[in-house]
Amino acid sequence: MNLKDLKIDNTWTLFLDRDGVINRRIIDGYVSNWGQFEFNPGVKEALKEVSGLFGRIVVVSNQQGVGKGLMTNSEVEKVHQRMISEVEAAGGRIDAVFYCPALESEKSFNRKPNIGMALQARKRFPEIRFRQSIMAGDSLSDMVFGKRVGMKTVFLSSDLPHIRSGFRTINYVFPDLQSFARCLISDGRCNKS
Repeated sequence: MNLKDLKIDNTWTLFLDRDGVINRRIIDGYVSNWGQFEFNPGVKEALKEVSGLFGRIVVVSNQQGVGKGLMTNSEVEKVHQRMISEVEAAGGRIDAVFYCPALESEKSFNRKPNIGMALQARKRFPEIRFRQSIMAGDSLSDMVFGKRVGMKTVFLSSDLPHIRSGFRTINYVFPDLQSFARCLISDGRCNKS
């Protein structure tokens, strides 16, 4: 199925992971302040391009660095406020950011791949329909999260072993958010699922 077949318009919602998708992932670490936050190449432009397509753009992010005591909720929220401001200054938008500070070992309902953040987003924006939503992320837990509520999934990676192991949960694959956005604003036929 081509992306064009989805007929994406302003009734659709784009869910995005943060670390590795919007900003550079810190290997074996966490972005605990704005000085450590670095947008991935082309992300601001990509968000500008897709802002005209989707009715809502929502970020959902596991942030267990809070649970580990490496940063506070306030520090994470400051990073998110600055991220949103920078995206808006570049002509794009992010309508909301939901994050889960719990440790993986806590098995929180709000921690991806569990669906708590999806339900929080729908509570805030009742017009969200998961069948008219896309989850774009760079981990298999992002894909499972999306599938559990009925979203289409976009795996943003060129990691072939992960792509192969997650084939049941992945609808589309692109190397990064910029490539995905370019496909959406073109004719949508640049990717085969």
